[in-house]
Amino acid sequence: MKKLALSLLLIVFVSCGQSEEKISPTAILISNVNQIDVTNGSLLKNRQIVIDSGKIKRITDDIENPGAYTTTIDGTGKYVIPGLAEMHAHIPPPSTPAERVEEVLFLYVANGITTIRGMLGHPGHLTLREVAKEGRIISPRIFTSSPSLNGNSVTSKEEAIQKVSAYQKAGYDFLKIHPGIQREVFDQVVATANEVGIPFAGHVPVDIGIRHALKSRYASIDHVDGFLEGLVPESANVKPTDNGFFGYAFTPLANTSKIDELVALANQNEVWIVPTQSLFERWFAPISSDELLQQPEMVYMPKTTLQNWKTRKDESINDPSFNTEQWKKFDGIRKELIAKLNANGHGMLLGSDAPQLFNVPGFSIHHEIQGMIGAGMTPLEILKSGTVNPARYFDMEDTFGDLKVGLEADMVLLESNPLDDMTALQEIAGVMLRGRWIPKEEIDEKLAIVAKHASQN
Repeated sequence: MKKLALSLLLIVFVSCGQSEEKISPTAILISNVNQIDVTNGSLLKNRQIVIDSGKIKRITDDIENPGAYTTTIDGTGKYVIPGLAEMHAHIPPPSTPAERVEEVLFLYVANGITTIRGMLGHPGHLTLREVAKEGRIISPRIFTSSPSLNGNSVTSKEEAIQKVSAYQKAGYDFLKIHPGIQREVFDQVVATANEVGIPFAGHVPVDIGIRHALKSRYASIDHVDGFLEGLVPESANVKPTDNGFFGYAFTPLANTSKIDELVALANQNEVWIVPTQSLFERWFAPISSDELLQQPEMVYMPKTTLQNWKTRKDESINDPSFNTEQWKKFDGIRKELIAKLNANGHGMLLGSDAPQLFNVPGFSIHHEIQGMIGAGMTPLEILKSGTVNPARYFDMEDTFGDLKVGLEADMVLLESNPLDDMTALQEIAGVMLRGRWIPKEEIDEKLAIVAKHASQN
């Protein structure tokens, strides 16, 4: 009987101890928020999310003593998703003033982007990656490519071995492939990359061709590069170097019945695709530079940059080889490729190629999303391409890309449901960056400063 009484007392003591468990003074509670499950599109209503030390600690329906949290974010009527990834970003070179570099990184964060994959690396970006990781600046998580491997920077097999080995040793996350590399040099790049253990991604040099590129197992092919050229029958006997802007010149020759073969190769060889469709609907497209200059986000870019963009844009659409009807066909083929690569390929990654012409960092992702919708992708598929898919791509599903206990607290609080209307991604109530809460008011204040600085340059 004594043992039974002691046992009951112990149970009561433990229960009381649990109910009175101390709440960390640094813990943040997001209360009563609607959580979107980006893996299946389900909506989990009125969730209580606890964040501490940069990580998600609890996700529950009910929570004891919510008033004990020092910081509470009212999520009533709002929606939360994992932070987005911009998988074809460009980080300013180190020659750029530090203030401007930080402003560009903030533009990504201001649009709910908590991870970026920098596609033209520099040794200085390795340092910046660590500065961002340590939280010393407001910046997305950074992955950075090596400096460009192209027809000028790597011209022999020996040079390929030396540079690939050096870039892997330096700590770059992957190699960036650019045009111009010759076939035997490219094959050496691939062989050395596989030997030392560093992935490669980017463009498809014309001497390589899309089929050989896919079989070489790129980590990702960006811009859907090389695919349109791969639709041209051999009987056309074209010179690969006459392809124009990402195959535009070969548009009249493209045989779209060949698309399924290329999609199957992408799937078999586990090659991710980053469409950067916005690049082709803004820079190389029948829309005037003056119309683009009127878009609200242009206030965040220096006047000198905008003038440069206008000059280059006008040159491209005033070129005698450009005509609207051929562009429409080119655009249609691209959208068919994107649709089929999404449905039957290995997977899609969200990326807009900012800051290429009229693609303002962060803001351009919303144009990219509209391009993906135009290609037939669903809101859930697009959300996956910017959340769980990038985490899979980097083999970091235990770190980011979803809203789960134990993952880093990267999330975006939205005013409405993006699965109903993807423009909801522009209605941000706040961004959490690895546990650091940045409310809309702070975002707006910092954006105003960025705009002011841009107007002076």
